[in-house]
Amino acid sequence: MTLSVQDIIKTLPHRYPFLLVDRVEELVPGERIHAYKNVTINEEFFTGHFPHYPVMPGVLIIEALAQAAGVLSFKTMEQAPSEDTVIFFVGIDDARFKRPVVPGDRLDLHVTIERCVRGVWKYKARALVGEQVAAEANLMCALRDVPASER
Repeated sequence: MTLSVQDIIKTLPHRYPFLLVDRVEELVPGERIHAYKNVTINEEFFTGHFPHYPVMPGVLIIEALAQAAGVLSFKTMEQAPSEDTVIFFVGIDDARFKRPVVPGDRLDLHVTIERCVRGVWKYKARALVGEQVAAEANLMCALRDVPASER
C-alpha cells in the first residue's frame, strides 16, 4: 500500500509545520512501513539550526520516525485519529545518530512493529539517507483517550 500526502493528512493529526512525512512508499499493516521526508532549505528549523551549516535536528528525525510509526499503527488498527484519542510518544531507547541530515536529502523512514500490548506499541525504527543510516532507535507509543474536559 502507498499513501500520498493527502492520505497521510487523513491518517495523522499533525499539520504544517510539524507534519514530517511526505509520502508512504510501502505499508504492510501489522508489520512495517517505508515512508520518506524530503528535506528542503525552506524548513523553519534551519533558520536557527544552524545558520552557517543547516542540519536537521536529531529530535525531529526521531519525530519523523514516530509519525511514520503512527501511520503504520492507525492503518493496522483500521482507524483514523479522532478528537477522542491520541497516540502519545512514550519512549525512545537506544537512539543513535550516525550522519547529519541536510537540505536536499531524502530521509527514508523504515519502521517495523515489534509488538503491541494493551495499546502500547513498540517499534524498531531506522532513518536513512541513500544507503547511509542517519539515525536509529527503538520507539514506544501509546494510544490513549483524551479526557472530555480537555477536548
